Amino acid sequence: MISPGFPVEQSYFTRALAQAGAEVVGVGDQPEHVLPPEARANLVHYQQAPLGRADEVLDALVDLGRRARIDRVECLWEPYVLLAAMARERLGLPGMTVDQALLFRDKELMKQRLDEAGIRTPRHASATTAAEVWAAAERIGYPLIVKPIAGAGSADTYRVDSAEDLAELLPMLLHVRKLSVEEFINGDEEYTYDTVCADGEVLFENISWYRPRPLIGRSVEWISPQTVALRDIDAPHLQDGREMGRQVLQALEFDTGFTHMEWFRTPGGETVFGEIGARPPGARSVDIMNFSTDGDLFRAWAEAVTRGTTAALTKQYNALTLFKRARGLGRITRIEGLEQLVRDYREHLCVVDLLPVGARRRDWRATLLSDGMVIARHPDLDQLTAMADRIGHDLQIYAS
Repeated sequence: MISPGFPVEQSYFTRALAQAGAEVVGVGDQPEHVLPPEARANLVHYQQAPLGRADEVLDALVDLGRRARIDRVECLWEPYVLLAAMARERLGLPGMTVDQALLFRDKELMKQRLDEAGIRTPRHASATTAAEVWAAAERIGYPLIVKPIAGAGSADTYRVDSAEDLAELLPMLLHVRKLSVEEFINGDEEYTYDTVCADGEVLFENISWYRPRPLIGRSVEWISPQTVALRDIDAPHLQDGREMGRQVLQALEFDTGFTHMEWFRTPGGETVFGEIGARPPGARSVDIMNFSTDGDLFRAWAEAVTRGTTAALTKQYNALTLFKRARGLGRITRIEGLEQLVRDYREHLCVVDLLPVGARRRDWRATLLSDGMVIARHPDLDQLTAMADRIGHDLQIYAS
């Protein structure tokens, strides 16, 4: 398991592999003593190695392979999906190849393959120089989206409405070596299509709804972004996205593991692909899948990887995460509204995880997790979203 303890969700996947009967060897750049206990207690061996230096990691894995049998290499953290593929090829192991991994990491290659398969993608181009960005913008037209070609989430992702906006933006992206420039898809509805697969078969599927779209949620400080894992994924308005998701997996020849796709539904009802990763969604989204099914998606993934199957999970609830941002700068001084919300919604609240008074406020631009998080669930979607909107309004965290 590459990076078995970071980000922290990876430790739950590591534990699940051990629970499924695997002997798990970890390779990561954290010192062993700082690994989360869920990871540390479930590894038979840990090798610290600088994950950013692929040759050193591959040499370490080859050395490990001389002393113990390695059957699979897994990695669920986006930056090192390609490294895991390189390790499989070096060790002669099954799983995603380098060519396949590139289709999930390079957004331009990804969209080119899907274009060939007849799947609707935003008009797009890659760029490594300012001149190439300008040329792509002229060809695609405004508004457009500019983001890293191999990014994750919505980091360094910007909407650009005019040439003046683009001129202001480009100096902020000098640290990004390769950019994706693409058509901005109008509309307020953005969803995910998440799966656990084995041998090319979808064993579990989830559709989540972003409230609002991540680009807006990451751009406006006062917003409390929400992700809703939907109970009724058979709803008619979701079926085109669901079918597109399956077509994308087929076009990219995905075989076994977790996937996380994002897609748009325009006001006219058109379904448009966003992007896909060969990994689970972040920001506690696996947790809300668990709360929506009363199941264990960490374990489901581990069983898919080790056994090629897993028990069926049934959606029983809509479940959501809501992230709160403090007002003010500095350290948390007080939290208001929580006690009443707990009294009113106790049976529907699954997790309340807020920074304590005295803690330093986080940089809301750098982390979606922000200064606190609430997970709630309810069988009725309208009641859940009304509850979430009240939590977003009434729960306030202050810093100074």
